[in-house]
Amino acid sequence: MSPPIALGIGIVFAIFVGNPYPKQTAKVQKLLLQACVVLLGFGMDLNAVIEAGRTGFVFTVATIAGTLVLGYVVGKAMGIGTSIRHLISSGTAICGGSAIAAVGSAMKADSNAMSVALATVFVLNAVALFIFPMLGEMLGMSQEQFGIWSAIAIHDTSSVVGAASRYGMTALAIATTVKLARALWIIPLAIGTAVAFRTKGAKIAIPWFIFLFVLAAVIRTLMMQTDMTWVIVVEYFPYLISAARIGLVLTLFLIGAGLSKAALREVGAKPLVFGVILWVAISVVSLAVVLQTV
Repeated sequence: MSPPIALGIGIVFAIFVGNPYPKQTAKVQKLLLQACVVLLGFGMDLNAVIEAGRTGFVFTVATIAGTLVLGYVVGKAMGIGTSIRHLISSGTAICGGSAIAAVGSAMKADSNAMSVALATVFVLNAVALFIFPMLGEMLGMSQEQFGIWSAIAIHDTSSVVGAASRYGMTALAIATTVKLARALWIIPLAIGTAVAFRTKGAKIAIPWFIFLFVLAAVIRTLMMQTDMTWVIVVEYFPYLISAARIGLVLTLFLIGAGLSKAALREVGAKPLVFGVILWVAISVVSLAVVLQTV
């Protein structure tokens, strides 16, 4: 089963049946996604990881800063509340729900603002998972181009990995690396948010699983470059990658099943339009740059 189909089945299940354990499945999907990302590290060469991270660094800095500035200007002009405006902008700029959760904690956002921001990003993630691979093929993008573009323009890591895995293994490797490098910016953004909003006792969430992903790539690279001692262990790496891809399908089903009619009703037209404007802007600008430079 492909990731988009899994997500679609989850959404249908949530709307027509309903998820009786939303909090429990939310925790499971988070841990499962992190575990899958770490396992994907066993299929990546450390040198390729470093190169992909270096390639996407300039794009990362420029698009994060540009999205936050654009979000402030457009959101204020549209009359979007400060909390919702900053949460959606942060989620669009870095990595969707994870960034929203971290920034929301740093600014102690109320539950309504968090729900609206998360639901807005969820809807756009679902759309991106379906249309990005099709757009990449229509535009004749190489796997390297698509990997970088999807990592920048798609919000959540789960949807980035899902879309890139449909495009090819090279795209998957690049997209995962660039997205995780991008996710590290959660830390300075959360700290900056706590300072800007003068939040006392703010908790800063550190995405430790990213470092485990890099460690997995280091282990895989060292084993491949040393003598035959590790041949038996290395032979199991493809099974770990397969497990990660299966786990990703389950993760996307759980994400889809976590959607609720109440969450969709809370979004409202204005925050959704705001989210779409930011998303289209970052998608178009990053696409133009990638096609010209990569």
